[in-house]
Amino acid sequence: MTHFGFLSTYPPTRCGLATFTEALAGGLAVSGARNSTVVRVLDEPDDQRDSIIVGRVPSTSELISGDRASVRGAIRALDATDVAIVQHEYGIYGGRDGEEVVELLRALETPAIVVLHTVLASPSAHQRSVLEAVCGLAAVVVVMTENAREILLRSYQVNAADVRVIPHGVPVSRSVSTPVRRSSPNTAKRVVTWGLISAGKGLEWGIRAIAQLSDVTPSVEYVIAGQTHPKVLAHEGERYRESLQRLIDELGLSDTVTLDDRYLDARQLADLVATADVVLLPYDSRDQATSGVLVEAIAAGVPVVATGFPHAVELLAGGAGLIALHEDPNSIADSIRTIVVAEATRQGMHEAALRDTRATSWPVVAEQYRSLARGIAAARAA
Repeated sequence: MTHFGFLSTYPPTRCGLATFTEALAGGLAVSGARNSTVVRVLDEPDDQRDSIIVGRVPSTSELISGDRASVRGAIRALDATDVAIVQHEYGIYGGRDGEEVVELLRALETPAIVVLHTVLASPSAHQRSVLEAVCGLAAVVVVMTENAREILLRSYQVNAADVRVIPHGVPVSRSVSTPVRRSSPNTAKRVVTWGLISAGKGLEWGIRAIAQLSDVTPSVEYVIAGQTHPKVLAHEGERYRESLQRLIDELGLSDTVTLDDRYLDARQLADLVATADVVLLPYDSRDQATSGVLVEAIAAGVPVVATGFPHAVELLAGGAGLIALHEDPNSIADSIRTIVVAEATRQGMHEAALRDTRATSWPVVAEQYRSLARGIAAARAA
């Protein structure tokens, strides 16, 4: 039984990487055994550390930004495992562009599988050097889309033989066929966006798009669910959310657009998604390599309207949704209109989404990581 180590943010931290790692660790758990160890990445110590056991995976150590003692502790914890699965995102580690993780990887004796959540097409010189160092110290580098692999090999000095594509997983309960929601002729069509809120999510463009759909019958409503991202809240407060509320008021959409500031648990989120006719991702980013919200929306069989970031372009190519132009409420509104006015179009997208996700349940994805670990062990033993 392989003993997996994880270096990542982790619940109760609320972010996409934490959710990803919890799901992957659960998928890798065998017969209820605690065969994984998590080193939580944090900005500061967490007093709840000793009580954090999510599912079957205990958190036994912390990597604190700027704390060299915690680096040594993290290395000891990960070196006690057979394979370390390291989540990489520039913003979670300490130092300029998260460079502190390089020191840790350099000192690590256990082999590392590094999972890249962002692959910038036009990185700064320092961002490029950090990512190249991270990849150079990994036994295997995992990206989640073919587009991310192409960018990585084109824009960075990385050994192509070390790079693998493993898709983002989806919960089993959401990767099985369920009937598409059928609203009554007089029921408002619901557009939903969820996730942690911050500038760059493009929510202002989504709100402006809804304002252009006042002629649609039945009416179109928009629900934006999620708390402000903790790091944004610490540095900027609720400035972005407040700007969205002002825009809603200025456009006279207070009865149409709802800002729900709760962090939804899995059941609450499933209940919300079950009411959606469209999931909207109006992100500003042109470089976003992965989106957990996108994956979960497709897995739920809900038609998606997304701006053309790489993950969306790749996943929606099979017909599960439409691509809209960045920062263009007219394009976003036209895409939403196309879906909500035609039941046959929505049903076709629902069926395409379910076809696309049957092979990406978390147990299937976890088995691909398990296979990587077996390959690494065999290579080291040779």
